[in-house]
Amino acid sequence: MNVTIDKNSGYCFGVEFAIQMAEDELASQPTLYCLGDIVHNRMEVERLHQQGLRIIDRDQLQTLHDCKVLIRAHGEPPETYALALRNNLELIDASCPVVLKLQNRVKHAFDSTTRQNGQVVIYGQPGHAEVTGLNGQTGNQSIIVMSEADLDQIDFARPVTLFSQTTKSTAGFYHMKALIEQRIAAAGGSLESFDANDSICRQVSNREPALRKFAVDYDVVLFVSGRKSSNGKALFSVVNQTNPRSYFIENEQELDEAWLQGAATVGICGATSTPMWLMQRVADRVNEVAESLPA
Repeated sequence: MNVTIDKNSGYCFGVEFAIQMAEDELASQPTLYCLGDIVHNRMEVERLHQQGLRIIDRDQLQTLHDCKVLIRAHGEPPETYALALRNNLELIDASCPVVLKLQNRVKHAFDSTTRQNGQVVIYGQPGHAEVTGLNGQTGNQSIIVMSEADLDQIDFARPVTLFSQTTKSTAGFYHMKALIEQRIAAAGGSLESFDANDSICRQVSNREPALRKFAVDYDVVLFVSGRKSSNGKALFSVVNQTNPRSYFIENEQELDEAWLQGAATVGICGATSTPMWLMQRVADRVNEVAESLPA
């Protein structure tokens, strides 16, 4: 059985940068706090926990004083920085540059469109850390949409400025854009008052066509990702549409041997939050199983 790991899968720059910052800090101190999972991958979180990284939530952050806290790649709203000043917290800011740029764009758009009685709409997952940070740039007054039903929150007689969470599906964003255009037309409004911004990270969007090419070359594809990863869900959908013999797994222990029956080639790929060492573990497990399968 031929087993291949997709060389283009694995960490994006932002995640890699955040993990490197965490490891650099932990090299000189026993414990470092991180606000939320540093990456949406349970296996990597557990690995870094063994090195001293302690995940905290927003309630726990309120109680901390005089220590270091890592801000992960997803970014944070302004109130997190204000709290850090009050509690004398040293922030190790690993916010992704792409996310920081988008935060600035959202804030500028909100300040501008508010003067025109407009609305900022964010295509993203409610409660996701990045979306929370983006919403914070608007004083939590943006409209978060994920489905067509969510569009009912928008007043289509007023100007609309649309952005996207950086890790969402490109196809999903343009589908939402088209739906908004239809609603504006139905309300008798003008499309000139609609400003749609494709703010999806190119490292993410470029992986979609690359994964389609990868998935079609193998009998079976194993997509490795944490189940909480928004990016993982979006990219697996692309893979599964291309190759129906695709399976979403979090680690090598979830591999079902029956999936490999009759397969001569197996491709292994993952999300922007999937470490390469974890995909290698899955490959090693596939090779072990292959040796026990009948020729």
